[in-house]
Amino acid sequence: MKTRPLFTEQLNAAWSSQDSMLCVGLDPDPKQFPASLKGKGGAILAFCREIVDATADLVCAFKPQIAYFASQGAEDQLEQLIDHIHRQHPQVPVILDSKRGDIGSTAQQYAIEAFERYQADAVTVNPYMGFDSIEPYLKYTDKGVIVLCRTSNPGGSDLQFLEINEAHSAERELLYQRVARLAASKWNKTGQLGLVVGATFPEEIAQVRNIVGDMPLLIPGIGAQGGDIPATVKAGTVTGKPGTGMIINSSRAILYASKESNFADAARKAAIATRDALRAAK
Repeated sequence: MKTRPLFTEQLNAAWSSQDSMLCVGLDPDPKQFPASLKGKGGAILAFCREIVDATADLVCAFKPQIAYFASQGAEDQLEQLIDHIHRQHPQVPVILDSKRGDIGSTAQQYAIEAFERYQADAVTVNPYMGFDSIEPYLKYTDKGVIVLCRTSNPGGSDLQFLEINEAHSAERELLYQRVARLAASKWNKTGQLGLVVGATFPEEIAQVRNIVGDMPLLIPGIGAQGGDIPATVKAGTVTGKPGTGMIINSSRAILYASKESNFADAARKAAIATRDALRAAK
């Protein structure tokens, strides 16, 4: 396979050529497949491949969630899916959503898994064990590393909203803001870091954007999770660069727009509607 460009270069090209900030999350649940695929070998690959082929001209990225493949013993189908995307839709980067968060030699193995086994263009990681949990991924200097910052789940506030008290400082800083600041500065040794910030918290998106400048933000939470598209786009827009800076993910609302044999056509229609809503909001 040919060497792929830097992750940030892929994103910039996709935002421009596709005129889209939409990312389709690939979370295949066999229980929700159409009857024609249920119980068949290779069904996960077949389902995802049809979704990909139906939506590839509408997106700036695809985001397969590894747990949906691993829980079904379908890691080989994930490998084949990413290879299919690279070969048939090379303009679309692939973000492996694995949220790994370990240190040392274990983190190194997770990096090998993401970038050598699966050939992903980027991976999501959990930074709450510190820089040690991110550093092994940075050895792959062309790859994206997208750090959990302000997540879209309600329980994210349990830790991410904790206030940090610095000695001799009167400034108030919350934990997710510290993560954003570190990711935008001394952690970003390759220039390929991004952050995960949920669409369910548009005020926090705006605060993160102010901290990190034009760093890419992966934003889950629209669609089935109910995030507000206009508020999300307004909060995450890079000053002077509308239509860039955000990878706004929708999974279930697109994947399962229909559970019948027309699922791929229905997914395309849902993706067009979402992409157009994002365009209108910018």
